[in-house]
Amino acid sequence: MGGERLAVLPGLQPVPAEDGHILYPGLPTAKFGRGWRVQSQVRCPRLSPQSCNPSSALDSMAQGLIEVERKFIPGPGIEERLQELGGILEHRITFRDTYYDTPELSLMRSNHWLRQREGSGWELKYPGASGISGPHTEYKELTSESAVVAQLCEVLGAKGLGDGTMAAVLGPLGLQEVASFVTKRSSWKLVFPGVNEEEPVLKVDLDTADFGYAVGEVEALVQEEAEVPTALKKINSLSSMLGVPAQERAPGKLIVYLQHFRPQDYRRLLEVNSSTED
Repeated sequence: MGGERLAVLPGLQPVPAEDGHILYPGLPTAKFGRGWRVQSQVRCPRLSPQSCNPSSALDSMAQGLIEVERKFIPGPGIEERLQELGGILEHRITFRDTYYDTPELSLMRSNHWLRQREGSGWELKYPGASGISGPHTEYKELTSESAVVAQLCEVLGAKGLGDGTMAAVLGPLGLQEVASFVTKRSSWKLVFPGVNEEEPVLKVDLDTADFGYAVGEVEALVQEEAEVPTALKKINSLSSMLGVPAQERAPGKLIVYLQHFRPQDYRRLLEVNSSTED
């Protein structure tokens, strides 16, 4: 699994990450630190049907866990190495992700990422207010359909779009499919000896997309932002034990998909993100 890579990686071409940052695979760059990303997972309660009202929806958000993660390019023998380190295989699954945006890429260009996962429903990721200094970003994840609609209405400047279901607003918001692919994933859990039960458990997902790109992710879930530095240290340690180069930065599957199958959209994202990183 780990041996499947696209020939273009790692190259020197800048790659926009799904969180809107620009990555330069294979090049150490202080500006982008170690490639960490911090995401705040928000599980929103179901809201009553209404016209788009971002303030009421966002006020109803339930504060969730913080996901700290690092992506990497898995090498040969990665699963064997995980087993040597005491990793436990939790499951192997296959799923399809379909991403949506306007023809102008209004969502991605404003750092919003809308996805429908087969069997799991809708998810929207967008920037949160980070309270932690360092080379990482904080993201919120919305999975309540009505909260997703409310945030879409806010970022796209739309109002009064019916009962707030995705089926009702896709057309009026001009949203269309921009990418769809199948991923095979193996998920692993690691608990090191002597670790306090309250400390975050590390998880590793190994993904291979149906267009040939393989990417891994080391992640930890924490409850407070004060716990993030400890989680980063643990992720860094495990990444090192897995043989991941300290300066490696791996783009997400969607970005690589666009780079290869929708190069014009990829270049448009690159231009926008390049201008906002100055």
